[in-house]
Amino acid sequence: MEFEEVVRRRRMVRRYTDERVDPAAVDRMLRHAVRAPSAGFTQGWSFLVLDTADDVARFWDVTSPGTGEPSSWARGMRTAPVVIVVLASKDAYLDRYAEPDKGWDDRAEQRWSAPYWHVDAGMAALLILQTAVDEGLGACFFGVPPAQVPAFREAFGVPETYAPTGAVTVGHPDPTGTARGSVARRSRKPWDDVVHRGRWGGRTEDGADGGA
Repeated sequence: MEFEEVVRRRRMVRRYTDERVDPAAVDRMLRHAVRAPSAGFTQGWSFLVLDTADDVARFWDVTSPGTGEPSSWARGMRTAPVVIVVLASKDAYLDRYAEPDKGWDDRAEQRWSAPYWHVDAGMAALLILQTAVDEGLGACFFGVPPAQVPAFREAFGVPETYAPTGAVTVGHPDPTGTARGSVARRSRKPWDDVVHRGRWGGRTEDGADGGA
């Protein structure tokens, strides 16, 4: 598939069929994910692949516990046969930038203009999403509730040095799952509202498919 088509067709898919996902396709997603850029080439990410029914069910049990009827979003997402949890290590970045070639002599977190451990992990997650499209699959990125992270760590043996940036469900899109989330209720922002050249509010050159 042409790259522009991959970008155009990427959508968050929230309901899946029961068709099996080829493990080779998942491996290709991960191979692309580790090609993402990372500050200082730290590569402070890790990926927890859950691709058995028991592991996927355990993930949902520990990250969305509670009584009562699950929401339609939760019911749809639970149909995914694969969940990839994208994790980031802040310590890896603090250690890397205290090395001689980076010039900082401490691990002070306030030196960072943004939490690049999560920024880099997010870019890796986007490559997973785009590869899923290229594989003819659907995927959806979502967050792990902070209150449930300790239970998630315990259930899957995740060390304290890694925190989930988010998780990605992967599967074959269910054509009957028509709900499209916020994109169905909101239009895409106009090109001139988000692209600024030279100065804020300066000239723009419309080079994208603005609108919905």
